[in-house]
Amino acid sequence: MKIKNYVIPLILSLLFLMPLNIYSHNTASEISSTFTRISENATPSVVFIKAQNLNDESLDNYENPFNFFSDEFFRHFFGHPKRDIPSQPKISGGSGFIVSSDGYILTNYHVIKDASEITVIMNNKEEYKAKIIGSDSRTDLAIIKIDNKNLPYLNFGNSDDLKVGEWVMAIGNPFALRSTVTVGVVSAKGRQNLRIADLEDFIQTDAAINPGNSGGPLLNLKGEVVGVNTAIVSRSGGYMGIGFAIPSNMTKNVVDQIIQNGAVKRGYVGILLQEVDQDIAEAFNLKKSKGILISEVAKDSPAEKGGLKQGDIILEYNNNLVKDINSFRNEIALLKPNTIVDFKILRKGEYNNIKIKLGVYPNQEPVSQQSSKLGIEVTDVKDIPLSALDKWNIPKNANGVIITSVKRGSLAERGGLKMGMLIVQADHKDIKSVEDFTKILKNMEKKKHLLFLIKYHNVTRFISIKLS
Repeated sequence: MKIKNYVIPLILSLLFLMPLNIYSHNTASEISSTFTRISENATPSVVFIKAQNLNDESLDNYENPFNFFSDEFFRHFFGHPKRDIPSQPKISGGSGFIVSSDGYILTNYHVIKDASEITVIMNNKEEYKAKIIGSDSRTDLAIIKIDNKNLPYLNFGNSDDLKVGEWVMAIGNPFALRSTVTVGVVSAKGRQNLRIADLEDFIQTDAAINPGNSGGPLLNLKGEVVGVNTAIVSRSGGYMGIGFAIPSNMTKNVVDQIIQNGAVKRGYVGILLQEVDQDIAEAFNLKKSKGILISEVAKDSPAEKGGLKQGDIILEYNNNLVKDINSFRNEIALLKPNTIVDFKILRKGEYNNIKIKLGVYPNQEPVSQQSSKLGIEVTDVKDIPLSALDKWNIPKNANGVIITSVKRGSLAERGGLKMGMLIVQADHKDIKSVEDFTKILKNMEKKKHLLFLIKYHNVTRFISIKLS
């Protein structure tokens, strides 16, 4: 009997594939066992956080420029909940994880922002009241603490060692479904300019992340924390395959400082920078575009005192090549004040080395004690999402500060101030930044009225707030 032509190749193919199938089965089984082990070890350290704001000071025209669920592109994990009865407290949920045996818990700042009461629910369903130890809005991180000891906790890994395509696991509480485990890969590293936080160096992952995962850990296959899940890209409000996590190497610095000091202090140079494109390179007689250009040096700053000048091109710092402005800014911000940084610069065609002793980064939080008394929060125009600026008809290069929150029943609300208003002047003085606004408000208790010049939907007018 003749063997048909296709039979022999088929038999040979099957014989060739048999070892591969066995190998693939064993590999898949090992990976599955690894996921199971990590989940069993890490889940007891991941907590569900309920944040309640009894006073509900957020703006309540039911819109919020930082609520990315209502935006078409970027969204934070949970947004501004709708309420049938305005006087009810706002309750929001998120995730966190224990970082020490004595009860310190890491989460996102936006999870506990403005919270008057925080409840932590453990994996075993035990509940604890928590207090805020400190927060850092620039990285969207916060530390809270519960009164307990001998708790299971997670260790940090080295996020710099992560490779694109590497397996990672996310654990959190999406839609209040506690201890949910999802698996994916590292899709990209070093994501910036997303307008999610001030300092951005995000890990991108396709591990399924949904509302409520915010503040939960992103783990490598060693069970180490390599990121803190923070935001997603979604058109529906749910998982679409793109999530972002704050890398552990940025996180560790913030955690250590908050636990030790209750706040974060960052290194400060005092320079404004711009990229060196091909046109700038040719103007400075450079063969190729490299480094970053100093466009301005702040008066009395460490840069001015150390000898940096406008027009200098920074090529290296501490023997590290300058990649771009964002990376430079992030890495300098991770250094502590008083650190000595050796800058290699190009000045008028000559190379120089200049040592700068870093100062303390100025506090630029959007809320001051005075603005809180007035009943508003204001933010610099550059820190507002473009979608919100378009909605309010505000140019992205406008001078002034934008009202992002108005407390109900406050002096500001009674006087007619609203979210989305651009404050151009206060007390007859021009406003260019939150710092300008805060300085003017320092003397407001001595006044009976405070006069604002505002722009709102292309209309400019004066508003007088009665302070008594």
